[in-house]
Amino acid sequence: MSSTDHEAALSADADRVFDPETYVHGVPFEALARLRRERPVVWVDEKPLHGWSGGPGFWLVLRHADVEAVMNQPQRFSSQLGGTQIRDPATPEALRYVQQMMLNMDPPQHTRLRRLLARAFTSKALTQLDSRIREHARMLVERVVGAADHGRCDFAKDIGADLPLLALADILGMPAEDRMLLFDWSNRVIGYQDPDYASSSAFDLASGSAMAREALRLRPLPDADGRLPDPRTREGLPDLYAYAHLLAEHKQRTPGDDLMSLLLAARDDDGTKLSLEEFENLFWLFAVAGNETLRNGIPGACIGLIEHPELQARLRAEPALLPKAIDELLRWWTPVMTFRRTAIEDCVLGGAAIRAGDKVVVSFLSANHDEAVFADPARPDPLRTPNPHLVFGYGPHFCLGAQLARMQMRALFAEVLARMGCIEADGAPAFLRSNFQRGVKRLPVKWRRV
Repeated sequence: MSSTDHEAALSADADRVFDPETYVHGVPFEALARLRRERPVVWVDEKPLHGWSGGPGFWLVLRHADVEAVMNQPQRFSSQLGGTQIRDPATPEALRYVQQMMLNMDPPQHTRLRRLLARAFTSKALTQLDSRIREHARMLVERVVGAADHGRCDFAKDIGADLPLLALADILGMPAEDRMLLFDWSNRVIGYQDPDYASSSAFDLASGSAMAREALRLRPLPDADGRLPDPRTREGLPDLYAYAHLLAEHKQRTPGDDLMSLLLAARDDDGTKLSLEEFENLFWLFAVAGNETLRNGIPGACIGLIEHPELQARLRAEPALLPKAIDELLRWWTPVMTFRRTAIEDCVLGGAAIRAGDKVVVSFLSANHDEAVFADPARPDPLRTPNPHLVFGYGPHFCLGAQLARMQMRALFAEVLARMGCIEADGAPAFLRSNFQRGVKRLPVKWRRV
């Protein structure tokens, strides 16, 4: 192959990795491996796709060590300058909006909010949640299995989707009957590239609380072309912010022992409390990021068990391996595939000359399959030690909810393996059209007790 042809092949690989439509058919692992081997920090042309406008392009970071370097240097790679999504906010106002979220902050603003959140996210609070999570997991599996010896279900919808919603309702102190609001909000934000999710409306208004009914009066309607406003703007999710505002007022009047009540009461070192605007943005973070990663990690782990029946059998025989196996299945699947930073200064990374202002996008998915770190990365190994996966990020923005996510997956799969026995595919899964979340929309399975 000539050098020109070789460059064209690598460019085609980069285009495949960028195109959200690619992931409907599965992850292009071969393309990621070639780029990781030959162009570990590769320039990607941000072409207009599927009705979305193009952009200036970005550097895609593919090796584990380089991803860690980007995530651990906020003084060089900023979350705040351009936000953390590949696509630039459409207007200066939209940029200012995302910059108010903890996810898109740099120190010291990020440090202050994270410290306040950590004071509410205590071990005691998590321990109290653990028993509730186990109850939810038992209920969800019982709802599917009952007294039957075999059966069929959509694992993504019937089991995977509801557990994080129930747990989040407990965390947020919101009525359980409102939890499908979280489902719709996260669909609209995370699934904006997928027409099945962009206008999600699974919540039943008739069964919701008075807060939900009031907030949903503000839900935007599709325009003449059937499109909703960008859900990554405040104008795109007015119902979420209205609900957060009403919930905060309720918690201030009648605080409970939920994490949101604790967060509203928490004080910084100088006595400063969380403002209402900060609470609203943290509610967004919990409602969307706290739901979507786990919601896709659960069916992703189930796909791992289906594709590797020997692992499924081993975990049924040796349930003590489940905690390590959950981490490994998360690495193998990697629900959040990419995150963006913006270069603050000129630098060199992986042989690429990056200029100040360039977009730098890390691929957690590629890093978690880097052969230099993970032997035989395509095989989930429950004994993998060490397992320095980047599912929950790295550095100052490491996910505060990592322990809670692991807790939910351990509880659920303990019940699944004990009650459902052998799980097999019952048709092809349906994947989300997204280059951000490795999403599972449907996962038909059949099960039988063993």
